[in-house]
Amino acid sequence: KQPHRSDSPFATRIDPTKDTLSREQIYFIRQAELEQWKRKTSKLRTRNVVTGLGIGALVLGIYGYTFYSVSQERIMDEIDEEAKRSRLSGPKTGAN
Repeated sequence: KQPHRSDSPFATRIDPTKDTLSREQIYFIRQAELEQWKRKTSKLRTRNVVTGLGIGALVLGIYGYTFYSVSQERIMDEIDEEAKRSRLSGPKTGAN
């Protein structure tokens, strides 16, 4: 089935592989394609930046949590050592 061809040159479908195009038509097609490409890359760039920031925030969160938990372990080790020292040096009673 052939696409409907109108008599007006406006909005006429052109098949670049079959129709011979003038320099102006080729230039116009390239300009339109360039504008579409710019619009698409702008959206992709925004999406990539948001994704990068999200991944960066996740990595920094994991990194921060790791440091926090390691410091908590160190505090608990110090408390355990202090308790062990007080038990060893404390007075000996029947309850010990």
